Order: sequence, then C-alpha cells, then structure tokens
Amino acid sequence: MSERFTLHKTSALSSARLGTVHTPHGDVPTPIFMPVGTRATVKAMSPRELEELNVKIILGNTYHLLLKPGTDLILKAGGLHKFENWKRPILTDSGGFQVFSLAPLRKMKPDGVEFSSHIDGSRFFLGPVQSIAVQRALGSDIVMAFDECTPYPCTPEAAEKSLAITKRWAEASREQPLNDGQQMFGIVQGSVYRSLRENAAAHLTSLNFDGYAIGGVSVGESESEMFEVMSWTTPLLPQDKPRYLMGVGTPKQILEGVKYGIDMFDCVMPTRLARHGTAFLRGNLTLPVKAGRYFDDFTPIDPLCDCYACREFTRAYIRHLLNVNEILGVRLLTIHNIHYFISLMERIRAAIADGTLEQQGDSIL
Repeated sequence: MSERFTLHKTSALSSARLGTVHTPHGDVPTPIFMPVGTRATVKAMSPRELEELNVKIILGNTYHLLLKPGTDLILKAGGLHKFENWKRPILTDSGGFQVFSLAPLRKMKPDGVEFSSHIDGSRFFLGPVQSIAVQRALGSDIVMAFDECTPYPCTPEAAEKSLAITKRWAEASREQPLNDGQQMFGIVQGSVYRSLRENAAAHLTSLNFDGYAIGGVSVGESESEMFEVMSWTTPLLPQDKPRYLMGVGTPKQILEGVKYGIDMFDCVMPTRLARHGTAFLRGNLTLPVKAGRYFDDFTPIDPLCDCYACREFTRAYIRHLLNVNEILGVRLLTIHNIHYFISLMERIRAAIADGTLEQQGDSIL
C-alpha cells in the first residue's frame, strides 16, 4: 500500500472497495462524496455545518479562486484552509474543466490556455506550470494535474488530438514542485473511445501519480456510455492508489461507480438542486418542494431522514420560504441534500464492510 492510501477491503462480488486517503488535514474514508466549494465555500453552508454533517473533504476551484479573490490574498491569509476556516482536507481542481466549459473565452496554446476572464474580459494565461503553482499556493491536500476536458460529442480525431495535449500537460504538471504532504492526481481523458482511454491510463500510470481521476464524463454523453468508460478505465488504474470520478453524479451513478471500483466522487447536484427547490429522498427519488401540492403538507421533507431540516421543519414551511425567496429555505434544503449524499456513502461503506453491497442493490439508495 502507498503511505498516502490504504486499501482495506475489496468486495468479492464486484470491484467495490474500502480505503483511506491520508492527508495532512486528516484521513478520508473511501468511497467518499466531496461537496463542491468552488469559490472557497460550499454554497449556503458554514464549515461548522459541514462538519456536523460529517463531511470529510471538500473541493475548491483553481480557475475561480485565481480570479477572485486571487492567490496573493489567500497566501496572505495563510492558505485556503485558513482563509475559509476549513480544518479538514481540500481537493482543488486544476482549471481543466474551464478549458471545456468556457471554450468561447479561451485560446489554446501549446503550453496552456489564454483566457478572457468571464468577469471583466481581462486576459490571463493558465497552463500546467501556472495551475500547479496556484494549487501549491492554495495549500490544498490533493492537487489535480492540468488537462483538457473533451466535449461531447467529440470525433475520434478531435479526442485523440485533445488527449495528446492532456498527456503533455500531465507530464509538465508532474514536474512541478508541491508543498510537503500535497499529493497530485492525474486525469484520464479520451472521450468515449476505449483505445484512447487505455492509452491515457497507460501513460498516466507511467508517471506515478498519487491517485488517478477519470475526467471527461457527465458532459452530455448517455449514462450507459459513462458506465462503459468506467468499466474500461478503472481496471487499468493501480489498485494501491485512489480513483476519482470527476463531476459525478446522481445517487445511482455513484453506486454504480463504487461497484466499478471508484473511490471518490464530487458533484454540484446536492447544492444546485437545493437552490432550485428539489430534495433527494431515500428510494432514489427527488421531491420538488416548491410544488403547489406541498402548500399544506406538514410532514418532513423525508420521513426516513434525521437531518436538522427534517427533524425540525415541514415541507409546507420550507416551500413557503422558497416561494418568498427567503435564504433559509435554500439553506435547509442544502443541509438535507448534503446529508443525503454523505449518509449514502456511509451506508455504502458499511455494506462493503459487511459484504452485503451487491445483495442490497438499489435499496441502499
């Protein structure tokens, strides 16, 4: 086992596994879900609330934090952990997703990307050297290599060209210095093409990253294509390193990912759906709390849930808050949705430990 990752158990009936990622800010049990804190906050949540929900690790975004408030201010504050008063581990993405999502605002260069800021149009350059330097300054526990996330659909020729760039940037990222205790994950790209995914995995594992992510999914492809990519790629990644599926996803997608051997997940879905008035329920269901039929529904969001929002408030009250644009409504739904995802991962880990994950099937959701 790597001193930065311990693999405790692998299921006999699937590739699901229990592990621990070791970081300077604490151990992270896997499989794990990581709430997204793009701009140095998980939207609508305080660090204390996240701790009370048993959140073990959160994300930060290199691109957005570079623009506002800027690396200099965060350095002056003592790093990202101190700036946002989060004492547990942080993973920072590299800005590679913005190469995809902000395509109209960027120009590709051999050694990186020239962006026009989505805020004020000012030009700045971000490549593997700059991305790792920003993440080093942020002081995150897990640093992501700089890559290009491919769009969907994407021709084989375009995907191959993009992968060549990602491989070159992975090498450059790996050469950059890190702080003591920081670890770096490489990102497997290749769109929906098996040979490219295999090529990418072979190249990245030769660079001996501390962990490996599967990127370029949940960008428009079908769910079956996403599962195919996982089924091809995960067995090619080292057993003794953590595996991270980027930007995924729904509870069902997470459960399937666990069975394929994925250890780490992130997604904006719990907080984004909360802001739109939707709650996750046990049984792989969602509840549109803003709907008129809940006007006088004085039951909890989910009778099976023991989160603060469900213990203390009713659907009718939270619906009222949402419909009059009171901030508390979004906060309560966010608490509930994050609790759902964290509790789901706790149930999954317990099921792997006692050998019942596959027998439970979708009932674990």
